[in-house]
Amino acid sequence: MTQLDEYVDGLPNLCGSEQQVQAIVEQSRNTAVHNGHTGLDLGAIDAACAIALHMHQPLIPAGENLHTAEIISNLQWMLQHPDVGDNHNAATFLWCYKRMGEFIPTLLAEGHRPRVMLEYSGTLLHGLRRLGANDVLDALRRITCEPETRAAVEWLGCGWGHPVAPSTPVQDFRLHVRAWQHHFAALFGAEALARVRGFSPAEMALPNHPDVAYEFVRTLVDCGYTWVLVQEHTVESPEGRPLEQRHLPHRLVCRSSRGETAEIIAVIKTQGSDTKLVAQMQPYYEARGLQPVELAGHRVPPLVTQIADGENGGVMMNEFPPKFYDVVRESSGTRTPLVNVTEYLEQLFATGLRPGDLPELQPVQQHRIWERMAPGDGPDRLAATIDTLRESDDRFHVDGGSWTSDISWVRGYDNVLAPMERASSLFHERVLARSVPTDDPGYRAALFHLLAAETSCYRYWGEGIWTDYGAELSRRAIETAERL
Repeated sequence: MTQLDEYVDGLPNLCGSEQQVQAIVEQSRNTAVHNGHTGLDLGAIDAACAIALHMHQPLIPAGENLHTAEIISNLQWMLQHPDVGDNHNAATFLWCYKRMGEFIPTLLAEGHRPRVMLEYSGTLLHGLRRLGANDVLDALRRITCEPETRAAVEWLGCGWGHPVAPSTPVQDFRLHVRAWQHHFAALFGAEALARVRGFSPAEMALPNHPDVAYEFVRTLVDCGYTWVLVQEHTVESPEGRPLEQRHLPHRLVCRSSRGETAEIIAVIKTQGSDTKLVAQMQPYYEARGLQPVELAGHRVPPLVTQIADGENGGVMMNEFPPKFYDVVRESSGTRTPLVNVTEYLEQLFATGLRPGDLPELQPVQQHRIWERMAPGDGPDRLAATIDTLRESDDRFHVDGGSWTSDISWVRGYDNVLAPMERASSLFHERVLARSVPTDDPGYRAALFHLLAAETSCYRYWGEGIWTDYGAELSRRAIETAERL
């Protein structure tokens, strides 16, 4: 594959090389990332732990006049206004985005076995480049691409603009996933993209509407992902029960109202959204108390998996570095090592286990739907079933699940969602339906603004200037689409 340009027409490379990106995906489907060369032997351990760091900064129109303001990273705005709110943390945030580039080589040089999974949104990667943080990106490139460090670092794919999957139109969500792959390949190369097998959904939000969940999984599979990280409260057994073996991988099976089925391996992130779980390396201490379990006739060491914001909060900013060093040094060479998920899964299936041996799960609340209808009964029957369930139980919803079981990313966000929906609808009508070439400059400009507008932050904060930011980016997406 020809190396992709990082920027095209002044915008990050988000589209136009779909065939090349898909070729990378197809060639890597049946190829192991590690080929057993990481020193991990599942038969010689009792349990393992994996940690992931989620990193994100949105893009904002920064200026008094939002209609004319330049679109920059929120991090850049923080650096430029250190006396406002918590903006004094910006320099520390910047270091957090870089520091694994320092930690990993240091620990490897000491003879230890560090492991970490990284997930950076596309808006953050673009923002880092635009504010001139080339040292951060260079540090990430080294630990991503150099043979000595690549086994220690696993990248997780994500949506480019950090979109919340349950409330993002399915065709847009696919655009986010593909855009991130374009951007990542342009930054780190085709070989690095070929090693990205896991996917981390924004806000750990999993769709539970059957048709949206099916499209979510189908998108991930089509885009080459082999596993997805899910929050334990967002899934259930096919019988509607909570999970019994949270520390084993499962199969996330999603069935649509039309009778289609899509499935992918799911790795369970346990507990809630407290960053202290990772900052204090709680997964390691939990794993130390576990022993292998039986699965389909095999002895399987449990895997305790956690993800947290990699920069937010004093504990993550200040306590994580020394704790990470301590745990890597303590765990290396023991029966409770740190691992990365793809490393663990490849070793698991090398024992003779197959994906079909993994226990099945589905998005939460779906059991109640399938009690009343069957996959294949059609969208009309599904809509009627959902209405009936809502009328009988005001706690029932198909808004999806997230970090905590009581968050909806739909209810209460009409003032943000309405402009986004108009932008999405117009992009579909004026761009996708007309088959505008993806390498067309107008397509790229409209796509950039649409994906930036669908960032979760505009809903998470839900009011004030953040709502205005989202509406303005949606306006620009509409404006660029109308020109086509």
